[in-house]
Amino acid sequence: MHIVIAIKQVPDTTDIKIDPVTNTLIREGVDSIINPFDMYAIEEAIRLKDAHGGKVTAISMGPPQVESALRDAVAIGVDEIILITDRKFAGADTWATSLTLAAALEKIGDYDLVFMGQQAIDGDTAQVGPGVAAHLDLPQCCFVRKIEEIGEHKVTVQRLMETGYDRLELELPAVLTVVKEINEPRLPSLRGKRNARKAELIKFTADDLGLDEQDIGLNGSPTQVIKIFSPHHEKQGEKHDVEPEEAADIVFKKLKEFSL
Repeated sequence: MHIVIAIKQVPDTTDIKIDPVTNTLIREGVDSIINPFDMYAIEEAIRLKDAHGGKVTAISMGPPQVESALRDAVAIGVDEIILITDRKFAGADTWATSLTLAAALEKIGDYDLVFMGQQAIDGDTAQVGPGVAAHLDLPQCCFVRKIEEIGEHKVTVQRLMETGYDRLELELPAVLTVVKEINEPRLPSLRGKRNARKAELIKFTADDLGLDEQDIGLNGSPTQVIKIFSPHHEKQGEKHDVEPEEAADIVFKKLKEFSL
């Protein structure tokens, strides 16, 4: 079994910087981490490998510094790492990103499952997983909370819903995005850290993937951010010095005003 995990290196949430010209995140020189939701995808892939054999490949699109995130994945238990890197990929929205990742998966070729976290904490769109599946015309399921059974040609999963879960059966290969309820990610081992330092890093560029410059990065992004700003939070309050029996009437009156 070959499982491919698409992971993302995201800025540490306490240190986010925005390019004032492109209105995109500045990733170079910024402290970064593996997207927390992707850690659950890594863990689930490794568990399936331990149970059924095979290998796990992690891929990621971004600048050269993303290598550190991929090596962190090796320290946890990933076998192979691929960095999809090219200046032409810069500024990609979810469409251009999913197109690029889909091209990388086509180049990889032989895989049974593609895992991703439910969403990235820097964008929160949850669109890349479904986008990759659409580009590759593969079965997909989002918000997977449990993998019940996996066979040679099919996988049965539970999809988290607001009122419970759905049970779905998908033909392989398939794309799955997972939620944090699926497992508890492990910590890297000492042996894993040694393996991470020695692991071979494979690189894919736009030319390697046969992608046109007009279809990727900022050029190939149909959605672009016009403006980014921090929301203004204004706290308001009122103080009423009343007897306890009067408090309920005041609260009810205020709630009625807000509902109008």
